[in-house]
Amino acid sequence: MKKGLIFVFSAYTLWGFFPIYFKFLHEAPALQIMAHRVTWSFLFLIFLIALRKEFSQILKSLTKKIVLTYTIAGILLAINWLTYVWGVNAGFVVETSLGYFINPLVSVVLGVVFLKEKLRNLQWIPVGLATIGVVYLAIDHGSLPWIALVLASTFGTYGLIKKIAPLPSIHGLTVETGAVLIPALLFLLFVEFNGSAAFGHASPQTTFLLALSGIITAIPLIFFASGAPKVPLTTIGILQYIAPTIQFLIGIFVYDEPFTTGQLVGFGIVWIALIIFSVEGMLNGYRTHHVLKPV
Repeated sequence: MKKGLIFVFSAYTLWGFFPIYFKFLHEAPALQIMAHRVTWSFLFLIFLIALRKEFSQILKSLTKKIVLTYTIAGILLAINWLTYVWGVNAGFVVETSLGYFINPLVSVVLGVVFLKEKLRNLQWIPVGLATIGVVYLAIDHGSLPWIALVLASTFGTYGLIKKIAPLPSIHGLTVETGAVLIPALLFLLFVEFNGSAAFGHASPQTTFLLALSGIITAIPLIFFASGAPKVPLTTIGILQYIAPTIQFLIGIFVYDEPFTTGQLVGFGIVWIALIIFSVEGMLNGYRTHHVLKPV
């Protein structure tokens, strides 16, 4: 379990520092960054699949249903990546962190609606509190925190699809990025021919970081896929807040984003919801462990 814990912790920590990486890509428009991220991620994953000699396994698994499922997942992932990069480079790192703070609660609601999962009585409290927190932030700001809501809904729905999708994580991510690869490449060719491409035309740093985005995307995913099966779900439930916490702190202390009293109240309500949600999950896991423990 110790090795798995290190892998999962490393994955969430790397995700937490993503805003700094994408801030360095400010010369490139968000849509181009997303398209490069799809393209280079796919190429890097294909390289890994070739090293592992697993092409035949992927090809054998590609039924119409699987292709459709992972195409939808790929579209959701692309929307999530685009929204996240735009939010970071537009100066909304704090709001992007809110999206990943509330994502676990969105996932719970999606599980209830689509998988007919039942919430324990105490789980309804954090769901209600998180809703109140988001509504408060919307009233205080004068508009919905749409970046956070898009991030939470797309990644929550992506997680729902991945829960019922059959492929191993690396195979699945390869098919997902492959499903949106052609539109991404066509867009990159379009911006190249109309003279607005950043790759090869902006600074060498931007070109290098765009090419590196595939590895940067894949490494934490591989860490997570390697460690998650060895770590209790309740532990993962706590660790998943590492990434948005780091992002939030980066937004406040590195990029000096404003954080008003109203935001503090709204975020505070969400944080209280997450504390209740996490503690309830740990206590339930503890009770289940001791009830099921052989005597």
